[in-house]
Amino acid sequence: MCLQLNKRWSVCGEAGNGLSAIDMVRRLKPDVVLLDYAMPEMNGVEAAREIATIAPECAVLLFTMYASEQLAELAYSVGVRAVVSKDVGGMRALIDAIEKIGRNAA
Repeated sequence: MCLQLNKRWSVCGEAGNGLSAIDMVRRLKPDVVLLDYAMPEMNGVEAAREIATIAPECAVLLFTMYASEQLAELAYSVGVRAVVSKDVGGMRALIDAIEKIGRNAA
């Protein structure tokens, strides 16, 4: 909901699990995908790996309660552009990461 409040962005979909996220990327072709690490059916890193093969131009961010150096290394190795913790200040960090990716893509 917080992301929808930003007038410069358009939220085109929301998936309940990793497999649905991949299907939505195929259909909607978004510029940015936000994944959680802990998702049903397929975790965020596995979904990011698949998204990188079907939509390499799509920027994937991982927003997770489980942020660690090990998870970040794994996520970056499959094409994730940013790993953001859901800790205090996490939403601001997420917005900053999305804006940074948008500037780098322009």
